Amino acid sequence: MPRILCSSCGQPIEFPDEMEGQQAACPACAQMTRLSSDRFRIRIPEAKQKSALAQSAPAGTAISGVAGRLIENIEKVIVGKRSSIVLVLAAYFAEGHVLLEDVPGVAKTMLARALAKSVGGTFKRIQCTPDLLPNDVTGASIFNPKTTEFEFRPGPLFAQFVLADEINRTTPRTQSSLLEAMSEGQVSIDGERYVLEPPFFIIATQNPVDHEGTFPLPEAQLDRFLLKLNLGYPSEAEEMRMIDMLRHEHPIDSLGAVVRIEEVIECQRQVREVKVDPKVRDYAVNLVRATRQHHGLLLGGSPRASMALFHVSQALAALQGYEFVLPDHVKEMAVPVLAHRLIVKPEHRLRKVTSQSVLSEILNQVPVPVIA
Repeated sequence: MPRILCSSCGQPIEFPDEMEGQQAACPACAQMTRLSSDRFRIRIPEAKQKSALAQSAPAGTAISGVAGRLIENIEKVIVGKRSSIVLVLAAYFAEGHVLLEDVPGVAKTMLARALAKSVGGTFKRIQCTPDLLPNDVTGASIFNPKTTEFEFRPGPLFAQFVLADEINRTTPRTQSSLLEAMSEGQVSIDGERYVLEPPFFIIATQNPVDHEGTFPLPEAQLDRFLLKLNLGYPSEAEEMRMIDMLRHEHPIDSLGAVVRIEEVIECQRQVREVKVDPKVRDYAVNLVRATRQHHGLLLGGSPRASMALFHVSQALAALQGYEFVLPDHVKEMAVPVLAHRLIVKPEHRLRKVTSQSVLSEILNQVPVPVIA
């Protein structure tokens, strides 16, 4: 008999052939499910069909070529962090922003500088402190006594790469000055709207250990970050290699541009054209919706989270040379995209439950579409 997985609880359901296409209650959770042997099966484009997809290599795309040059150049500075570099590039090509949370000295700032140099874009750094004001970030209108008029002086936010270093050390008022720029790519000052030059990209850092004198980012601000990543410590061999690289000079000083800004903008446009089967789209949405129904979460993912997971999965697929998104791409991006957007209930936090562990549970429960 045909067999499917319940869309609510993931339990297998067997049914006779004559019930194909009908609705039936799941024996485990009693939720109504459409009985279709093709329910969780997706079809890949004909040009990509292989007898053994798991053993086939992607044909490669223009985006993967650009990404390859960027990764090779960044790795002249950042050692042993290819997976993190790939995720940052996926966020960059998906037109999102990244929050790096890790202890001091693991190359968070250096990663942002290396990416900016590799693209040749303008780079500005904002050192966040408690006395930093919103106008120090966005800019302000200054009175010019010679012309007797106010002239706008742009702040460090007017750059293609912006590093907000230790963002949780500045006040919520100053943190909020980034919201409009991150969401809409523009800044409104004194009734005037200033469009930021694309591709606009913010990398913010924060220290998870030292909480004295800090202002935790509110949920609304965290939701604006497409990804939240941790770099982690290097291995022993990688740390020794880093010391050898820094013996005479820092490699960031001699790093040059390998990609033009125009190429990045074209890659961002092409990412939106990556094919997504409706069942893969439904899988991404079901993952996010499952976070809203989980008993251990006080706050689940928003519709912005669904759109972020969908779009960054397209970017990851393109980076890896695919012209279509696989369920594995969605699964790989689920934790970086969703973990920082979830709030675990206090009673579950006392039991050491984390948003990452909740997501692992959800990923094991939500049925994965099968490639045909």
